[in-house]
Amino acid sequence: MMESGGKSSKDKVVAVVGGGLVGALNACYFARRGFQVEVFESRDDIREAKIVRGRSINLALSHRGRQALSRVGMEEKIVSKGIPMHSRMIHSLNGKQSPIPYGKKGQYILSVDRANLNKELLTEAERYPNAKMNFDHKLQDWSPDTGLMTFLRPDGSTQSLQADLIVGCDGAFSTIRKQFLRRSRFNFSQTYIPHGYLELTMPPVAGEFAMKPNYLHIWPRNTFMMIALPNLDKTFTCTLFMPFDEFEKITTGDDVMEFFLEYFPDAIPLIGVEALKTDYFRLPAQAMVSIKCSPYHINDRCVLMGDSAHAVVPFYGQGMNAGFEDCIVFDEIMDQCNEDFSAVLPEYTRVRVPDDHTIADLAMYNYVEMRAHVNSKWFLFRKKVDDILHFLLPKTIVPLYTMVTFTRIRYHEALQRWHWQNKVINQGLLVCATGAVLGGSYLIAKHPPKIQSIPIEKVWDRLLSLKV
Repeated sequence: MMESGGKSSKDKVVAVVGGGLVGALNACYFARRGFQVEVFESRDDIREAKIVRGRSINLALSHRGRQALSRVGMEEKIVSKGIPMHSRMIHSLNGKQSPIPYGKKGQYILSVDRANLNKELLTEAERYPNAKMNFDHKLQDWSPDTGLMTFLRPDGSTQSLQADLIVGCDGAFSTIRKQFLRRSRFNFSQTYIPHGYLELTMPPVAGEFAMKPNYLHIWPRNTFMMIALPNLDKTFTCTLFMPFDEFEKITTGDDVMEFFLEYFPDAIPLIGVEALKTDYFRLPAQAMVSIKCSPYHINDRCVLMGDSAHAVVPFYGQGMNAGFEDCIVFDEIMDQCNEDFSAVLPEYTRVRVPDDHTIADLAMYNYVEMRAHVNSKWFLFRKKVDDILHFLLPKTIVPLYTMVTFTRIRYHEALQRWHWQNKVINQGLLVCATGAVLGGSYLIAKHPPKIQSIPIEKVWDRLLSLKV
C-alpha cells in the first residue's frame, strides 16, 4: 500500500523494541504487511540461552490471545502445547476440593509455557525474509521527531537506525516510554501493590501429575493465596501471593513448615518438606506493578504496546492476552486507515486506552475475588444465578469473566454491561426475596403448626447443589 508520504510499506522501516512476547508477535504482524522489520532485544536470544531470565514460566492463554495468534497462523501450534484448564479448583483448609467452572462446557483457558511461546514467536518472525532479529542491542537514545535510534552492542560499539515507525514493546520499565515522560500532556501512573509473589515447584508423582491437571488450583486464604498451574513436564508451578510484611516474618525452614501446616497442609506432601524449606528461600518475593498511561503514541512516529503501555497485575490472566490484543487491534486499524501512520496511531490510542485501563482495574479486583470471594457462599450463589441466567438468556446475561476471557467484547464495554447486569439481577433477587418473605409470612400466619424452620445452611447448600 502507498501512504500519503509516497513510501510503500515495503520501503518503510518498522523498529520493534523488545523481543518478548508482544514484540515478537508484532514483528510477525508488520512483516506480513511487507514492512522492513527490525527487532531489537537487549537480552540474549532466548532460544540459545542456557538459563532464561525473566518472569514466571506460566501463562494463561484465552480467546483474545488466541485470536491474535490465529491471524498470523500460530494458534494451532501454540494451543497444541498448552494444557486446558476448565475450572478453578478451590482447596479448603480441611483439604476439600471444589471446582468452579470458568464458563460453559467446552470453554477453558490454556496453561502455556512462557519461554516456549516466546521461542515459537521469534522463530515465526524470522521466517519472513523482511524481518531481522538484533539481540544484545540495548537502546541508548531515540528521537521522536526523526526516528533516529542508537543501540549499544556487547562489544561496546553502537549501531544507528532511522525508523519510520518505532514500536515500544520493551516491558513495564520501558526505555521507549521515557521519551514520552519528557513531553507535556502525557499521563502516567504506576502502583505497586503491597503483595509480592514467590514460586515453588510441585514435582510429578510416579511420573504423573500430583493433582488433577485440567484445573487452575487455588488455595484462597482471604488476605493471601496460593495457586498452581500445570506444565507439560507433569509439574505444577505453585505461586504464593502474599503481603510483603507476611513474607518477611518467615525467615527459617521451620517458619516455612509452620506456615504451610497452618494454611496449606495438603500441599506439603505434594511439594515435599525439604523442597519447601530450600526453594522458599531460593529467590526473594517479587513485586507486582500496575502501570497506566496515555496517549500511547507520539505523532506518527512511535507507539507503545503491551506492558510498555499497560502493565497489569496477573490476577485476571489477561496481561499477555491484552498485549496480544493490542497487536490485532492495531492491525485492524491499519486496515481501516490504509496504513497511514498519521491516522492509525491517534486512532489506536483513542480505541485502546479505555480498554487497557479497564483491564488493569479488573485485574486488581480479581485478586480480591480469587483470595477471598471464592470462600463466600453469597459469591458462589451469585455465580450460580449468573450461570443459570446465562443458560436461559445467553445473549442478554453474560458473566463478566465470560465476556473478558471468552469473547473480544471491549474490556470497558464488558465492565459497563456487567454493572448493568448486576443492578438488574440484584433487584430481581430482592423482589424474589421480598415475595418469598411475604409469602412465607402469610403461610405461617395461616398454618402455624405445619410450618417448620429450615436452617439457613441447608438453604445455601440446596441452592449451591442446583445444576445448570
